[in-house]
Amino acid sequence: MQNDFLVAILGLSNFFREAATVTAQTMQIGNTPCRIYGEANAEYLLLQMTGEHELQSMDYEVAAIAQSSRNFLFAALPVESWNDALSPWKAPAVWGKQGFGGKAGDTLRFLTEQVIPTLEQQFPLPKNVKIILGGYSLAGLFALWASTQTDLFYGVAAASPSVWFPGWMEFEQQYPMQTQHIYLSLGDKEERTKNTIMAAVGDNIRTLHSRLTERGADCTLEWNSGGHFKDADLRTAKAFRWVMEESR
Repeated sequence: MQNDFLVAILGLSNFFREAATVTAQTMQIGNTPCRIYGEANAEYLLLQMTGEHELQSMDYEVAAIAQSSRNFLFAALPVESWNDALSPWKAPAVWGKQGFGGKAGDTLRFLTEQVIPTLEQQFPLPKNVKIILGGYSLAGLFALWASTQTDLFYGVAAASPSVWFPGWMEFEQQYPMQTQHIYLSLGDKEERTKNTIMAAVGDNIRTLHSRLTERGADCTLEWNSGGHFKDADLRTAKAFRWVMEESR
C-alpha cells in the first residue's frame, strides 16, 4: 500500500510539473532564490521556510499538496542557517554543538516586507488571498511563533514542530497565536528519545492542542507513524492540505 502511494505521488509529480496551469520557477527575492509552484489566480498562498535538505524532495511535497482541489500558489523559501533563522530567541545547543541564534524576527520581516509584497506584485493574487505559513520541525515552530506576532496568516501548517524549544510553551501562553486554523502533527516515536529536552515534545504538543481547542480555534493534532525524519515531505503536504480543506 505504501509503495503504491509513493508511485502515485511520483506520477502526480510528473503530471504536476507538466500541467499548463502550474508554474515551477525560481524567483530571486532579496538575496534569496525562492522556488515557486502553483497557480497565479490562487485562493491560497502557501509559504514554507526550507533548508537545503528539504529542497530535494520539494517536488514530491508540492505534488502531494496538489491532490487537493483548492487552487494555491506555493513558495519554498530557503534559509542559510536553519538553527539561527527559525529560532524565536537564542538558546543553547540541545544536540551537537550548534546553538540557536534567535533570528526568527528577521525571517518574519523578510516574509512580510519582501516575500509577500513581491508575490502579490508578480502574480494576480486576489486581495483576500488566504496566506498559510507552514513547515517541518524548526520551520513548524517558526510558523507557530510567527502567528503570535501578527494576524496576517489565515492558518498555520506545523508538521512535527519543535515545540520542545526552551521557553516556547510559556511564551505562547503569554502571547497566544492569532490565527484560528492550526494543524499540528507528530511522529509517534518522536518523544521516545534520551534527550530530555526534546522528549518534552509529546506532552507539549498535547498541551498546545488542548489549549488551542479550549480557546475555540479550528485545530487538529495528527499522529504519524515513525520518528522525526520519516516522510517529512508527505507530512508537511498533509499539513497544508488540512488547513486548505478542513478549516472553516
